[in-house]
Amino acid sequence: MPAVPFHYVDLRAFAYATEDETRVEDALRTFLPEDAEIDRVENVGHHGDRIVVLSARIENADGMRHVLDRLSALDDIDRVIDELDQRVDDNCALFLRVDKQAAFRGEVRLGPGITVRAKVEAYPAKKPAAVENARETLARLADGDDAEAAADGRGDADDRDGDGGDDDETSDDDT
Repeated sequence: MPAVPFHYVDLRAFAYATEDETRVEDALRTFLPEDAEIDRVENVGHHGDRIVVLSARIENADGMRHVLDRLSALDDIDRVIDELDQRVDDNCALFLRVDKQAAFRGEVRLGPGITVRAKVEAYPAKKPAAVENARETLARLADGDDAEAAADGRGDADDRDGDGGDDDETSDDDT
């Protein structure tokens, strides 16, 4: 698996005229690293109402690990894994929608409000390879592995010599 299995992650939320824009931004920041910049574009809806589009693109490995760490709190991660064939498109992009109200409260769950689009690394750049890479990453998150280890393919932190065992345990050879 690649060091970080995504080229980038885009997050986007709309702040409608009936919503407090700062609260929508706070909800979006639930998933973003502290130093992430949020782009703001103001639009006008069909009936003349103000709609502000807040978006961020995360392209660096540490930032994507942060997003993965936040998404690992999804209770429905097994559902997402089961639906990967529908959630990954032919351009190798993984799509999720997370609940904006829950995100404002610091919770992570599927629902309307915040769109997450992650461009999955796949060589060759074909949907089946992208689905498999996304499946491996999300399965590690679902198993409760540390998101950073899941994102960069590292194993157990206690396995310093790479033999699959816990290096803190005493073996017969240590006596």
